[in-house]
Amino acid sequence: MTKSRIAAVDVGNDAVKANFGKLENELYIPNVVAQDMEDRPVIGIEELDKKNPVDNLHIRLHSPALEENNVVYRVGNLATKTDNSTELDPGSSKSEEDQTLVMLFASIALDAVSSGAFKETKDNVVDATYTLGTGLPLREVKEGKDVGYRSQLLGSVHQVEFLVTPRYQGKKVNIKFDEVKVYPEGFAAYVNLVMDNDLKVTNKELIDKQILIQDIGGLSTDIAVIRNRNVDDDKAQGFNLGVAESLESIREEIRKKHGVELDSRRDVVDIITRKNDRHHIMVKGSRTSVHDITDHILLELAKKEYRFLRNVWAKNSQSEICYFVGGGSAVLKDYLKALNNKLDGFNIDFFEDENESIWMMANAYYKLITQFMGNLNKETKEEKKVAAEEK
Repeated sequence: MTKSRIAAVDVGNDAVKANFGKLENELYIPNVVAQDMEDRPVIGIEELDKKNPVDNLHIRLHSPALEENNVVYRVGNLATKTDNSTELDPGSSKSEEDQTLVMLFASIALDAVSSGAFKETKDNVVDATYTLGTGLPLREVKEGKDVGYRSQLLGSVHQVEFLVTPRYQGKKVNIKFDEVKVYPEGFAAYVNLVMDNDLKVTNKELIDKQILIQDIGGLSTDIAVIRNRNVDDDKAQGFNLGVAESLESIREEIRKKHGVELDSRRDVVDIITRKNDRHHIMVKGSRTSVHDITDHILLELAKKEYRFLRNVWAKNSQSEICYFVGGGSAVLKDYLKALNNKLDGFNIDFFEDENESIWMMANAYYKLITQFMGNLNKETKEEKKVAAEEK
């Protein structure tokens, strides 16, 4: 029997963040894809295997879950170098986009060939079995879209063929899922707040509080109301607004004003959040501020996000604190803090470590799927014990 490997994958609008196995492998891949031809030209093909596979992902996908099947893709950083790259559009549903599945399968296949967790046949085929923990926005879970998403993944074989990719060229990975758990993103954030990687409660003071969690993503914003250690489904709200549209506006204004073409939204996020030379770009070799552009666009978005918080808090007046999480919170943190200080003065908190906020969902899915596996193994042992005693 093939042993199943744990995969905890957060397909975020900005990037895929994924944890595998016993946390010995993690992947971060920008969520950008571009359809491509099978034999892409490479300068210095003999040096290909010295390059990083994550930066040069070139694959063919075959899966009954995909609307467009048997298509060749550039994925991640490699896709940003083309003119036809695509990122998820504002207003789209994560559970219904081929791009979500492309990123999911690509990250899992990369783990399968790089981890050594599965045997490879003589004809370069890896049969990989995973137990997957992933998630969808609260809005999509409330609409029941998690059921269809899960069923797409279970019961089928999803094949990833590595084409012109360093080290893994010519390898094929057949992915099967033993189990798929799809969690609401707001609840996942709560789990990450109160539980460590050993599944022990670390923030006991939060356990019985009523708290809000505002998860600002690329395409949507979810505000989870946590009460009695669970998401209150009736009170939780999802909004079709994230940072993606604002990042695109910044890209466009930079192009118009400075004639600089940024490859993707990821480049805009880097300009806004990096430690040095924040809000600056290079224009014809000169360091140039774009703070005037980023400032007015992000402030307008922060005002809308703050309005969401104000409306939800008004309907849940006994809430004690709101935690802002997700990649969008890292981008808007300074603006939201300034608005809150000026206006309502809610008890709000951010993760000062931006990396922790960005990785929160992937870490939460890991904890949840590990807990699920632990309970499953415990039940199996108890069933075997009972069966042995009955003999």
